Amino acid sequence: MPAVKSPKPVFGIDIGGSGIKGAPVDVGSGVLLAERVRIKTPQPSTPAAVTGVITDLIRQFAWEGPIGCAFPAVVQRGVVRSAANVDPSWVGADAAELVSKATGEMVHLVNDADAAGVAEMEHGAGSGVDGVVVMVTLGTGIGTAVFVDGILVPNTEFGHIMLNGKVAEKHAAAKVRRREGLSWSEWGQRVDTYLRRLEDLMLPNLFIVGGGVSRYHEQFFPELTCRTPVAPAELRNSAGIIGAASLAARRLF
Repeated sequence: MPAVKSPKPVFGIDIGGSGIKGAPVDVGSGVLLAERVRIKTPQPSTPAAVTGVITDLIRQFAWEGPIGCAFPAVVQRGVVRSAANVDPSWVGADAAELVSKATGEMVHLVNDADAAGVAEMEHGAGSGVDGVVVMVTLGTGIGTAVFVDGILVPNTEFGHIMLNGKVAEKHAAAKVRRREGLSWSEWGQRVDTYLRRLEDLMLPNLFIVGGGVSRYHEQFFPELTCRTPVAPAELRNSAGIIGAASLAARRLF
């Protein structure tokens, strides 16, 4: 997936279950143009509360211009269709329109794992890899992004498949490791079970593991036994910001 060319920077925002992060992005190079700012996700994470945080975030940069927003849910043309890790009141909301009205700027909104995957395919671990590539983001939940010869298959949501009698993200998300006090080795074995299940379904050419835990990949990668090569995300926690900005540039320009 080649990087998009854009005449101007785009502000990227990554909305997560625990934090909302943002920074301006040079979408051609995938480089943040300023240090990202993170604000804790409000609880409850209602549309009014989240759009309020987004407005505060862009004001810190005195930003005027297009915005790309990564959102932790199924998103169809800016409308939220699920709410596993945000307040249920988002379901059915035109989130892109809500953020646009709150900020006064053009907004393109996409699934957060899809955004992170696009960034890794353009500028990170997936660059130049053909065939099927699966990005897995491990955080409050589990997000997935699937690419076939560089083309995104949006909103796959394979973090919600059943695994050992429960939804996969309730078994192997990074939040579960902290909540249950699992060692890196114990948790890595759960991640391995999950990746091997995905491998049975798709047999990809590459897994990319992202989310904040990717910086600690040496702690749990030794537990991974799947046949498919596994690479840590190179853009770490900035992938969602960069990918959201890149996709916004494609759509808005």
